[in-house]
Amino acid sequence: MPVRRALVSVSDKTGAAELCNALIDLGVEILSTGGTRQVLSESGIESIDVASHTGSPEIMDGRVKTLHPRIHGGILARRDAQGAGADAQALAEHDIATIDLVVVNLYPFEATIAREDVGFEEAIENIDIGGPAMLRAAAKNHAAVAAVVDPDDYSLIIEELRSGGGVSANTRLRLARKAFRHTAAYDAAVATYLDARAGEDELPSKLVLSFTKVSEMRYGENPHQRGALYRGADAHSGTVVAARQLQGRKLSFINVMDADAALECVKCFEEPACVIVKHANPCGVALGASVLEAFEKAFATDPTSAFGCIIAFNRPLEAAVARSILERQFVEVIIAPEVTREARESLASKRNLRVLECGELMQSPVPTLDLRRVTGGLLVQERDATSLRTEALNVVTRRTPDAREMRDLEFAWCVAWYVKSNAIVYARDGQTIGVGAGQSSRVMSARIAGLKAEEADLEVGGAVMASDAFFPFRDGIDAAADAGITAVIQPGGSMRDDEVIAAADEHGMAMVFTAIRHFRH
Repeated sequence: MPVRRALVSVSDKTGAAELCNALIDLGVEILSTGGTRQVLSESGIESIDVASHTGSPEIMDGRVKTLHPRIHGGILARRDAQGAGADAQALAEHDIATIDLVVVNLYPFEATIAREDVGFEEAIENIDIGGPAMLRAAAKNHAAVAAVVDPDDYSLIIEELRSGGGVSANTRLRLARKAFRHTAAYDAAVATYLDARAGEDELPSKLVLSFTKVSEMRYGENPHQRGALYRGADAHSGTVVAARQLQGRKLSFINVMDADAALECVKCFEEPACVIVKHANPCGVALGASVLEAFEKAFATDPTSAFGCIIAFNRPLEAAVARSILERQFVEVIIAPEVTREARESLASKRNLRVLECGELMQSPVPTLDLRRVTGGLLVQERDATSLRTEALNVVTRRTPDAREMRDLEFAWCVAWYVKSNAIVYARDGQTIGVGAGQSSRVMSARIAGLKAEEADLEVGGAVMASDAFFPFRDGIDAAADAGITAVIQPGGSMRDDEVIAAADEHGMAMVFTAIRHFRH
């Protein structure tokens, strides 16, 4: 389809002058609106003001400028044999010229609402109306019109116009799909913002989601599955999605899942901390006076599982830590807020090792929705963003935990928050001693935690235990006491709580109820 007339109205002016220069050279007439027309004029490019084209001035401070039959009729008019007759008659009757190329990107709504100082009225004024309407019209009529939303597509448009005099049908269809995704994402951002402003307690009756592809994965969970990483509007510094990959092979689906689990867990701690994750579960977590000490303690928890692991830190990664990691065994991914130049030089010897720099960590999770795909639908819940309410802690045994035990109980509880249910965590002195994860029996998880400690030659005696949910029977407490556990933290809430508390008292153990459960499926 030849391009005789283009409408260019862009918020992001990147490349607009270069595109329009090329269009002018190809004999294309250009219509433009205020801000875009000024930029073109400053570059010496002549364009026709949309108000002159429509015969109607911009009104209401620019709220209405392109919502006019001479714009939308020119875009929507069919050019094929089936629709051309009636549409051509309407064009002639109302003196409407066809528009063959629509280059539009929208008011920066998401960038506006991301500013801390933005007010509600300013946000509303940055909801684009005319832009989406023109894009939707052009995309609907892609049989005749090219709808361009992305400056990265300008070079392709110029190339096709120069080589063939028009934009190909395949390109018009691809651009139409992109335009509809663009307007859908825009509407989703507005709806999400208004939902948040409403402050309603209920989840939305219609869930509108918008994600932008960040990268293709090497593959999905298995090599025969395709996979990709998408970024949501709430992506921010201190997340895997926003992280910068400094070196290494392309990330796999499982790499991203495990790196996210490790990073979210390490954010829980204010002291220097290290979290080692394997197959979505922490297998070693520790605090230290330094990042190096934290890593060495975390690694000591379960060196076997640490083979091919993901390691996350809540402090900058320095060269001494990088060298300590490389001296041990194979690692898939390292992620930290910052990686020093010296550390990068050390890690460069392992070219396949993926190193991610995620930026400043946010100390508390951003409230958002947790989405789980099921066949034919989605399960949606509020994110589990509450680790521990100190005021809700309740010592239910005769013995109260001493200061050291309480510190370790709080540490173990934070780790259990990120362990798959049924979760049991043994810990002492800011270090996991054993982790039991993902078992159908809580007693079995406790046995696995003990076996892990034994395998790593770590002493359980004097350690504390965290359980992500209540103990339905006293057998879990009896087993813990036999292993040398001295204090327990758990949600409580079992119909046999009295029996479980009595067992702890019999063994001289301290027990704290949290009144919060942390199932993680």
